[in-house]
Amino acid sequence: MANIVTSFCCVVLAAVVVVYAQRRSQQGARIQYERIGSDVTMQCGSLDNDASVTWKVNGTDVKARRREEGPRLILMEVNMSSNGLYSCFQNPDGQRRDQINLRVGLPPKEPQVACRSNTYPKGFYCSWHLQHPTYIPTDFEVDVQHNQRPLEVTRDEVHKNRCHVKFPELFSSFPYRVNVTAVNSLGRASNAISFEESSIVKPDPPEKVVAKPVANNARRLEVTWNSPSTWPDVETFPLKYFLRYRPLIRDQWQHVELSDSTSHIITDAYAGKEYIIQLAAKDMEIGTWSDWSVAVHATPWMEEPKPITSTTESDIIPETTPGPPSAAPRVGEPTAACSTLLWSTHLLLACVLLSIMWCVTSLQCYFHASQSLSLYIMSFQCHNSNNASGMTNEQCKSIIYKS
Repeated sequence: MANIVTSFCCVVLAAVVVVYAQRRSQQGARIQYERIGSDVTMQCGSLDNDASVTWKVNGTDVKARRREEGPRLILMEVNMSSNGLYSCFQNPDGQRRDQINLRVGLPPKEPQVACRSNTYPKGFYCSWHLQHPTYIPTDFEVDVQHNQRPLEVTRDEVHKNRCHVKFPELFSSFPYRVNVTAVNSLGRASNAISFEESSIVKPDPPEKVVAKPVANNARRLEVTWNSPSTWPDVETFPLKYFLRYRPLIRDQWQHVELSDSTSHIITDAYAGKEYIIQLAAKDMEIGTWSDWSVAVHATPWMEEPKPITSTTESDIIPETTPGPPSAAPRVGEPTAACSTLLWSTHLLLACVLLSIMWCVTSLQCYFHASQSLSLYIMSFQCHNSNNASGMTNEQCKSIIYKS
């Protein structure tokens, strides 16, 4: 186990040493920026044209498409994989003569610029960005003018592509002009915009929006909020607000515009339905509406369900004095279960007796029917067979009578 830990530590230490050595070598190397897709020529120091050298990239042989002319290395149609630390060694002693850190990228295109005042009347800020990456370090130059006079520009400490400018005067009729230039080692590109003071005023959204139900009213919601904290003087430059709300079951918003107020009661909410609510703010006179605030949710007040009570006499439970939880029944007083059992026994016995009586009656009926049939047959034989049996009429009558 100790050997494994020792081997692992040695590997980590070796990797750290390699990275440190590369960093130090890169610090001593000169940087060469080249455009993607171009042919790149790298010169090995100040060696003569007939010098013989060997090139390495990141410590290995160069495998890209290339051509070597004396102390020069020519890479064909470079791309992002061509980036690296190139070193040249003079033959035959193998002494390193030069190091070049090749960085491949693109020149910048016109930056997109936008300006906004969310702290009116203190000032405004401008931000910019490139629509396409350059892959190499790119800086920005910003120039702001008002009435053909340059204004002081303060770069933002957090957002590198943003600057702040103070209004030199209020209610000016002269436009502002902002020019932003993107610059890197492969080129530069500029973009300028002009605007009037009133057109860039746009507050931040209202803050601390709260929505809650109104007690004892199933269709009302109370909404409160604060003015944006970035708006410096809400008393001198008041804001108006735009409220929108809808139940979650619908997609259509309802809107209310409010003047100089930080609360509102919604009176047409659907009972029992959850609502989503947002607000926007705007200067009373100039500018545009802010973005929407963070959505909040609320449901109107609902009455607690009341317990269901019966008003029929049969459902009234008489008051009784609590007794022992498992009191035994008294002797001589049958319980409901016993009464039910006795009643079931009596009913079963009655059914058995009725069945016996029905059977007896059926047997008697069968016996009498059999006798009547026999008499009928004998009478028929005596009278209609011309005494084929050899008996006289008197004998037949006597037999039939006796039967």
